[in-house]
Amino acid sequence: MLKIALLAPAGAMHRYSGNFGKSLHYAPLTLTTLAALVPEEVDAEIAIYDETAGRIPLDIDAQLIGITCITGTAPRCYAYADYFRKKGKTVFMGGVHPSMLPDEAAQHADVVFTGFSEQTFPEFIYDYLKGGPKKLYCQNGDFTIAGRPTPRRELLNAKRYITTKTVEAIRGCSHTCSFCAYPAAFGRTVHKRPVKEVVAEIEALNTKHIVFPDVNLITDLKYAAELFTALIPLKIMWLGLVTSAVGMDDEMIALFRKSGCKGLLIGFESITQESQEYIHKGVNRVDNYVTLMKKLHDNGILVQGCFAFGGDEEDVSVFDRTVEMIIKAKIDLPRYSILTPFPQTQFYFQLEREGRIIERNWAMYDVQHCVFRPKNMTKEQLEEGTDRAWRATYKTSNIFKRLAPFLHSPWLSLPLNMGYKGYADKWHKFTREVMCDNSDIPVL
Repeated sequence: MLKIALLAPAGAMHRYSGNFGKSLHYAPLTLTTLAALVPEEVDAEIAIYDETAGRIPLDIDAQLIGITCITGTAPRCYAYADYFRKKGKTVFMGGVHPSMLPDEAAQHADVVFTGFSEQTFPEFIYDYLKGGPKKLYCQNGDFTIAGRPTPRRELLNAKRYITTKTVEAIRGCSHTCSFCAYPAAFGRTVHKRPVKEVVAEIEALNTKHIVFPDVNLITDLKYAAELFTALIPLKIMWLGLVTSAVGMDDEMIALFRKSGCKGLLIGFESITQESQEYIHKGVNRVDNYVTLMKKLHDNGILVQGCFAFGGDEEDVSVFDRTVEMIIKAKIDLPRYSILTPFPQTQFYFQLEREGRIIERNWAMYDVQHCVFRPKNMTKEQLEEGTDRAWRATYKTSNIFKRLAPFLHSPWLSLPLNMGYKGYADKWHKFTREVMCDNSDIPVL
């Protein structure tokens, strides 16, 4: 029997022992989808270890160890890879970071995957069983997510997630944001699943609550209209990710409401239009944020609003001004990050040319720490201001200022806000020493 272990290492802040609790964490699809791609005729035993939900054991009994890697987890992924290779395991690695820097990943893994692996992973399994896997597997030119197998959700510990009912409909985004690692790793082609397949998977889950983790559900408006029209008869409640462009189409918002949308994640990024231009996110119109929030609230839709500090147009006043705007707009669940120059992105190349990148340990590239020299404030001011914004936003009094009188779904909004309140209170404890410490993984 072929034994395969699939690992998702996590950075200190998002680890099961960090400060990202169950109430903020839905089950990812990467490893469950990979498990489903093992050919049926192969006699295989598969285990999944997600470090956001539990410990990764050091005594794994498997011939193959697969690791999914993002930039912020790369040092930890490499530490696990080095450890298991020394133990005689064959280690394969994929994800955003290896797709951007395959040569770096190849220093730690026997096999590296770039791009999406629906077609190349079964090929690798067959090659391995024949005794000759390649060192590098690249996404096929005719890649599609149509006909993708159902993720192996039963391999997860469901008790460690707010939900395991995550469903993919559309993969990719056509926007050109300079800081986004997604197009640098996977390109800008938008892949769409046939609507019938999405509906069938939801029906098979026999649940009334669904999360769409897709990067941008409205990157193709025609497809979005077809999908959400098809969801209306299912009478489900769903959460998903869109851009602020959703506010330009009142019919689309009404369709979201009819299809059961109860919450959207929107990347507002900044309260200044100059910063939107700096990161090439022209879809955002700052002067429409309050109006957009009212439209969504009027349709019973809650919003997680994401903001990224550190643009060249921002100074130390941006933190307090952002908190004030968020309370005014009554954004239900604000989330803050720091602009991060991920490798191979336009933002990275810009800062590299300007000699402004001051941190080279990938563990610090978790969007919660500053790794470059800001233009109008110091690194310390940027991190301290972000900490202050977290704490101010999640003061109990400000939570209720934001939620009232739009408390459409207290069963959802209050637990999430209390989860982020705990996150905000502990954010400052994750210093560089903590973030870069992988001493719990032995060096053999």
